[in-house]
Amino acid sequence: MTYPFRRALVGAATMSALLLAVTACSNDDSSQQNRSSTAASSASASASEQQETSASADPSGSDRSASMDIRVTLDGRPVDATLNDSPAARDLASLLPLTVDLEDFHGTERIGDPPRKLTTDGAPEPAAPRVGDIAYYAPWGNLALFYQDGDSASAGLLILGHIDADADQLSRAERITIEAAS
Repeated sequence: MTYPFRRALVGAATMSALLLAVTACSNDDSSQQNRSSTAASSASASASEQQETSASADPSGSDRSASMDIRVTLDGRPVDATLNDSPAARDLASLLPLTVDLEDFHGTERIGDPPRKLTTDGAPEPAAPRVGDIAYYAPWGNLALFYQDGDSASAGLLILGHIDADADQLSRAERITIEAAS
């Protein structure tokens, strides 16, 4: 629980207890009981609203489909790109800004080495890479930019995001620079 929510919840509970005590000690005036009941309901609703606000403002929420815009340049030319919200993609984002030299691999992808291995915790189900995918091949610890669709899914290949560039531009890329979008 976040501290502001905990404080609101304790405040609401205290208010409810005080109102209950006042109601129990007072005469049997139904209008007084209705006012106490309404005040307790309002305090409880306020605490509930604060909890919902805290949950929606939590940046580590459970929306796994979220993506992060990044700035990518291929050989000095800017291209649109996004990272997904996987743990490996967030780990890559922690390394930004990052520049990696690329070389061809098997006529399907350009590969390069980040400064360290990325986490593979919480890796999604394997998926076959498509043209424009930014991926991480965990067994070797390298980044890959696909300019041809991959044949099949591989357990060690984690898709991190996507670059909106044509296959020809991706196939010739010698250097990629990735930065956080401003």
